This record gives sequence, C-alpha cells and structure tokens, in this order.
Amino acid sequence: MHQALQGLRGIPGRPRAGTPNPIDIHVGTRVRLRRTLLGMSQERLGNAIGLTFQQVQKYERGANRIGASRLYDLSRVLDVPVSFFFDDLVGEHAAGSGDSGDAALPAGDGPAAGPEFPPMAKRETLELVRA
Repeated sequence: MHQALQGLRGIPGRPRAGTPNPIDIHVGTRVRLRRTLLGMSQERLGNAIGLTFQQVQKYERGANRIGASRLYDLSRVLDVPVSFFFDDLVGEHAAGSGDSGDAALPAGDGPAAGPEFPPMAKRETLELVRA
C-alpha cells in the first residue's frame, strides 16, 4: 500500500501533496469574485449553503475542493451558471487533454505569479466596480 501512495505523487497533472490544485484555486477565485460583486459576506454565503464562513474561506483559497453538488448550490445562490466558475480557465486541463503535467492556471497568471489574485479578484477593483 505504501508503494501505491508513493505512486500518486508521480501522476502527471497532480500537484504535490498539500499544494492546492490550480483549477481549485481558479474556481475559488471565481466564487470570491461573484460573492464580492454581489456584496455578500462569506458568512451570508455560508449560511445560504449550510456551511461556516471558514469553509467558504477554504473554498475561495482553493485549499478545499468544491464538489459537484456544492458547486451547483453555489451557482444557485450566486445566480450564475456552473460554467461561470470555469470561465477564463486556460491551459492543458481547460483544453481537455488532461495528461500533461502542466496544470491549468487562471488567465494572466504565470508560474512566478504566486498567491496574487488576477486584477478583477482584488478587493479594491471589486469595490470600485460595485460602486
């Protein structure tokens, strides 16, 4: 069994253990973008879908994956189609090949981008757009 677990780390496209998947980060960023544009707090969003605000924070950071049923709930509460969460996704995974070691990244993000959010995900930009 130990060998089987070691093998998982070598699967192309799978991030190292403890590292959020770039697709999960992108989807979380899109959740945060829409929530902020609606002027909704993490607590209010969490209450609407039966979660704590801490869980919403984890989703928005990409630390926890969002399952299909939860993504559907989020789309209803945030009044967007499920596809909204995958908009602007670029890279091998977005194209559907999936076998490459290159994970999809949000548009405009390069490997050195680090934890920076795209310009439309920054709080100041969202507040300006809402105003």
